[in-house]
Amino acid sequence: MRGAGCVGRAGLAAALAVCATGAAAQSVPSFEAVRAAHAPSDVPLLDRHGAPLQMVRIDPLVRRGPWVALADMSPALRVAIVLGEDRRFWDHGGVDWRALAGSAWANVWNTRTRGASTLTMQLAGLSDDELARPAGGRSVVAKLTQMRRAQQFESRWSKAQILEAYLNRVPLRGELVGVAAAAHVLFGKQASGLDRQEAALLAAMVRAPNAAAPAVERRACDVLRAQGEPCDGLATTLALALARRPGPLLGGTTETLAPHLAARIAASVASVGSAGLGPLQAMRSTLDAPLQRVALNALRHQLGELRGRDVEDGAVLVLDNASGEVLAWVGSSGSGLSSAPAVDAVLARRQPGSTLKPFVYALALQQRLITAASLLDDAPLQLAAGAGLYQPQNYDHGYKGLVSARTALASSLNVPAVRVAAMLGPEALFAGLNRAGLRLSESGGYHGLALALGSADVSLLDLGNAYRLLAQAGRYSPVRWQPAAALAGSAGAPAAAPRAVLDPAVAFIVADMLADPAARALTFGLDSPLVTPGWAAVKTGTSKDLRDNWCVGFSSRYTVGVWVGNASGAPMHGVSGISGAAPVWRELMLHLHAQSPSAAPAAPPGVATVQGEHYLAGTEPARVPSRALQGRAQAFGIQSPRDGTVVALDPDIPIGAQRLVFEGAAGRWRLDGRELGRGARWWWSPRPGPHLLEWISADAEGGADAVDRVRFEVRAAAPQPPAPRAAARPKPS
Repeated sequence: MRGAGCVGRAGLAAALAVCATGAAAQSVPSFEAVRAAHAPSDVPLLDRHGAPLQMVRIDPLVRRGPWVALADMSPALRVAIVLGEDRRFWDHGGVDWRALAGSAWANVWNTRTRGASTLTMQLAGLSDDELARPAGGRSVVAKLTQMRRAQQFESRWSKAQILEAYLNRVPLRGELVGVAAAAHVLFGKQASGLDRQEAALLAAMVRAPNAAAPAVERRACDVLRAQGEPCDGLATTLALALARRPGPLLGGTTETLAPHLAARIAASVASVGSAGLGPLQAMRSTLDAPLQRVALNALRHQLGELRGRDVEDGAVLVLDNASGEVLAWVGSSGSGLSSAPAVDAVLARRQPGSTLKPFVYALALQQRLITAASLLDDAPLQLAAGAGLYQPQNYDHGYKGLVSARTALASSLNVPAVRVAAMLGPEALFAGLNRAGLRLSESGGYHGLALALGSADVSLLDLGNAYRLLAQAGRYSPVRWQPAAALAGSAGAPAAAPRAVLDPAVAFIVADMLADPAARALTFGLDSPLVTPGWAAVKTGTSKDLRDNWCVGFSSRYTVGVWVGNASGAPMHGVSGISGAAPVWRELMLHLHAQSPSAAPAAPPGVATVQGEHYLAGTEPARVPSRALQGRAQAFGIQSPRDGTVVALDPDIPIGAQRLVFEGAAGRWRLDGRELGRGARWWWSPRPGPHLLEWISADAEGGADAVDRVRFEVRAAAPQPPAPRAAARPKPS
């Protein structure tokens, strides 16, 4: 046998030299480069301060743990791998000529023996895709090239480095690659804690990673016997290992604080790739881990308080006003409460209810259709809607009469909001909401004026950022959940410059209205979860049939959005925005400003303040009538029609039955120089043509000049085509 071994070695060495020259095998990488290129399949998601939030899987094809130094691996594992795969590993130079000759001789006699591939040769195959073992086996040239590469590894790496790299890269079972992943998934341990039986089982899996359990047990027993160890209990150890349910790999936190955002960041990593970035060892986020815990606990506590009211889900979003960074992202109440914990309710689109009203009023203020002091009639209203009528109602099914726009918004009255929306028109409102980043679907005509009450679907992410727009002087910019340098080309890339959506003065006035506890008291009282020690602008919303409720608002530094409902869309029982989402919003605001109370913003240029009320410069009244209506602001001048209005008469209604209503503050009305009468309203039979409507204070002298004027036009109904006429009879001659 010895002679045969020498002859085989000499012949193979000659062939190896020839083939290696022809194949021009590339040089092997350095050990340091291989170790640096190692990419775990599971990496920690870190918060803005570097604290771990949870582990995230970023490679769906394999499970690969962090690189483990040989000194940190179990001594039993090092022994078992060598005994099971390459007993002369510490002595040969990359190719075990004795084993190779023996294998060749056995092949001649068709005898099954252990293969002659050394650990170093296997590492060569793992390090080069061209040398990976195909299903039908390697060709002679590929085998010789692999042997040459193994010799190159041996000449440049130490034996310890070869064994360390091999154990970190070898496939072991199923999707498991490397001893770090296999030790954790199969045995729930670090690689340093493996005992002799566990090490023997891993060594047995190297040769046939997906072999049946009896074959693995038999090979592992051979490894144990080679060490003089018994095989008692080996079958039980293997059965328990194969039955374990895999979880996040060890090496990071075992908490699961932000699963939904983690999935989103992992998806962005997969879509962008890591070209030029090197292997990803951790993912960074803008989240604040302590705040994330507070948000999650506050949501779960509130849902516990609502137990018995058919509600199980919720979501929380916290944004930094200045940067747009996401500080907390709670997409679900979690598996303990929710029946659909995988649904990310921060991104799910649902009806926002009254939370859209601030943008309705903002758009009307921007067009100078109203002021914060304008009187709006909270009274039954019927509006044409296709073939029927749209009749908005307030939440309590009651009406408050004339109220200021400030009170109507802060107290969340529905009918006044629809009246304001009617001034804008559905398409203009739809376009304005989309400019605020709400990404509404369909069209303004599809939703009609019900859009003012939240008939379209929005996400908590978009809605929260739209409120942040109000906090940022009317400027829109996208949110970000990764630091700018975290991943080029993803959501963490530098954001575009903010774009102006609203005039800063408009944003300031709307925020001031939302932060006014007195204006809010009509509906919510003076003591509610919306009241905070510092300044905050806030709005609640409840969708149809109590399926969703919301509370979104901002302080001087933060925007907080909360949704409470059911992922299934099932209605809740007796839960509104004030009783469902608002307590969570308040708890977070108190936490965020525990050390630094929120201060009210200063009025920007373009704001005129008269007797405590804020106006866009140029819309403030020259004279302010005395306060009336139980302390609410007095309307000023003409509210309807607005300057430039065009009224088209209906051709299907007799002109004598049509009326145009002049509305405004109580005073004297004058049309085209002719006195009409006094009061807050005047019904007028329209006449085609241009008209000048004037309003004079009720206490002014008879010949006083008009204080407010609007010009409008009435257009006649389109004439009907004439009926066919009978043919004219010829005249007698």
